[in-house]
Amino acid sequence: MTRYATLAADIAQSIHAGVLQPGDKLPSVRSCCAARGISPSTVFQAYYLLEARGLIRARERSGYYVASGAHHPPPEPEIARLPPPASLTVDVSERVFSILQASFQPGTVGLGSAFPAPQHFPWNKLAQSLAACARQAQPQALLDDLSTGHSGLRRHIARRYLADGMPLHMDDVVITNGALEALNLCLSAVTQPGGTVVVESPCFYGALQALERLGLKAVEVPTHPRDGIDLPALETAITSHRPQAIWLMSNFHNPLGSLVPTAHKQALCALLARHQVPLIEDDVYGELYFCARRPLPVKAYDREGWVLHCSSFSKCLAPAWRVGWAAAGRFTQAVARQKLTTSLSTNAPAQAALAHYLEGVGFDKHLRQLRHTLATQRDAMTQAIARHFPPGTRATRPEGGYFMWIELPPGCDALQLHQQALSAGISLAPGPVFSASQRFGRCIRLNYGLLWDTRTDQALQQLGSWCHRMQQGAG
Repeated sequence: MTRYATLAADIAQSIHAGVLQPGDKLPSVRSCCAARGISPSTVFQAYYLLEARGLIRARERSGYYVASGAHHPPPEPEIARLPPPASLTVDVSERVFSILQASFQPGTVGLGSAFPAPQHFPWNKLAQSLAACARQAQPQALLDDLSTGHSGLRRHIARRYLADGMPLHMDDVVITNGALEALNLCLSAVTQPGGTVVVESPCFYGALQALERLGLKAVEVPTHPRDGIDLPALETAITSHRPQAIWLMSNFHNPLGSLVPTAHKQALCALLARHQVPLIEDDVYGELYFCARRPLPVKAYDREGWVLHCSSFSKCLAPAWRVGWAAAGRFTQAVARQKLTTSLSTNAPAQAALAHYLEGVGFDKHLRQLRHTLATQRDAMTQAIARHFPPGTRATRPEGGYFMWIELPPGCDALQLHQQALSAGISLAPGPVFSASQRFGRCIRLNYGLLWDTRTDQALQQLGSWCHRMQQGAG
């Protein structure tokens, strides 16, 4: 391990063993440097890592303290064990649709929602940008860059890539109707009906729906709750099935919340180049990190253009505006043609308003506040699960995004819990919707990006109570 990882592991072990208690102050950076013979940057990296994992919290002008509830978090789930990869016909849309439709009932506590609470977003500022653009709009400008998207917005997106160390020309960006269209366009650009696509297990159900619609087969590869996709299993799947594409999430995976380490991303790019297979990278949660710096996507390490990188403003700034993009490398022109022949263009006023908003400094300020809110609520959900759910429950420890994956103990059934919860006005996302083979019958995905209040905590308490009863009934 690196020096900072070693220091972080030592401190984490002391917290879990009870040597360091919630509220205890950690050694100062200066004293830690002196005791360990390491640099201040090494100490800060260790503290940032512990903070991202919810174990410590910074207090302004005071230092770092052990976080409340950090003493006994639920253990993490183990990696999913799968048989040798098989090519599967995908048939999930009906189940996904029925579950999602039931989750959208008014008044429901939306733990199964795919969005944070709308109150977390700067609607007034966005409305001001929209109004300003409407007043200044020139009719001819609405037709400029009709298919590839608003030139000013593409320039802002390219600048954010550059700021993260990824030089990208604005002409390599295609604006889409949200990230889901970007992902679907990329999938259509690199596959043919009847082909095979590698997906993670578990994976975002939207990927499975896209494969089903295009008549593609899925090969499931296990994904680790902390480190992401299993690279040896992925290479086995590639050599065995010769897939037309791979679809994965490297940063704050939906539903696991996992983050692929940098070295794994670099190895993945080498694997793509070696086998010449395109990777569709879903990076919609990349801006919602809890550590000091944004983790780079796989795209940052792609030197040969095999990565089709997709993202959007829907998860971090403007839900329901449906503005996303694809940076598709060597496949950019193919994706642009797909865009032209499907939806033609993306909402022009929304694109112009986002470009106007990004000219100011409000976006990064908003992101800092949103990240802080989500990290705090991640800690609150971790504590609630530790308090309310039965022994044997496991939970991931996301370092970004707003999803937590819960593995329930033997005797519990996710689909039964889903039905029971809906009858009480609580939604959740049951594990089988995240698998082509309908695995994960004891797993659920929960959203900690809601407004956190008594009602949310009571909903988790109720879920935990039902799990206790299921476990007792099975015994």
